[in-house]
Amino acid sequence: MVRIAVAQFEPGQDKAANRERVGALVASAAAGGARVVVLPEYASFTAPRMDERFVAAAEPLDGPFAAHLADVARAHGVHVVAGLTERTADPARASNTLLAVAPDGTVAATYRKTHLFDAFGYRESDFLAPGPLADPETFTAEGLTFGLQTCYDVRFPEAARRIADAGADVLALPAAWVPGPLKEDHWRTLVRARAIENTFYVAAADQCGRTGAGQSMIVDPMGVVVAALGEAAGIVVGDASGERIAAARATNPALALRRYTVVPRG
Repeated sequence: MVRIAVAQFEPGQDKAANRERVGALVASAAAGGARVVVLPEYASFTAPRMDERFVAAAEPLDGPFAAHLADVARAHGVHVVAGLTERTADPARASNTLLAVAPDGTVAATYRKTHLFDAFGYRESDFLAPGPLADPETFTAEGLTFGLQTCYDVRFPEAARRIADAGADVLALPAAWVPGPLKEDHWRTLVRARAIENTFYVAAADQCGRTGAGQSMIVDPMGVVVAALGEAAGIVVGDASGERIAAARATNPALALRRYTVVPRG
């Protein structure tokens, strides 16, 4: 069994302040017994709208934000997952990247968002490059395997299915789920659906405030919301167990019974 924390806050344009907030949230989560802490998408920098500021704020994976994640992971002996804008070879575009850091400060896994948010009047692809259609990277904590996915990806069930096929027991899902008509309902529905159909846990950490709808949650393999937050900044913890996953898959062997596989579209 592993205790997971999802932490939601409203990152801003002050990158140093964002780092301080991340450190405080991880410290609080670790004090509550969490062994894995999942933070939102764009935790390193967020502006009110998607524009050149995200590209200008991008950092390499050995930059200040990644170094800070490594420091806090080491200090508290936990895995930390968070989103940042990563510098790329293209000066006009960044990468929307998730970084998972191990308790020893090393990089445990990375993921670059493949489904860019070009919907609901938003255009990530104007300033971001999509990630490669690579095999999912995973990491292990307390005997459970974690996979990574970002925000808009949750609307694509085949993407989560590939992560389940890679052996994930838990999907870590950082997000900056932009508020809007029916968006909160979509968020709750989609997060629970991905957990139910893949019979794994989903640890979804959203931004809150002006840039995110909040409602971060941990959902179990039968779709039960183990723990959840509302609209305010904070932390919530929940336990994930291999026994619960095994029981869910015995009751609902959907992964074993399915007759289709998933292949990249290219």
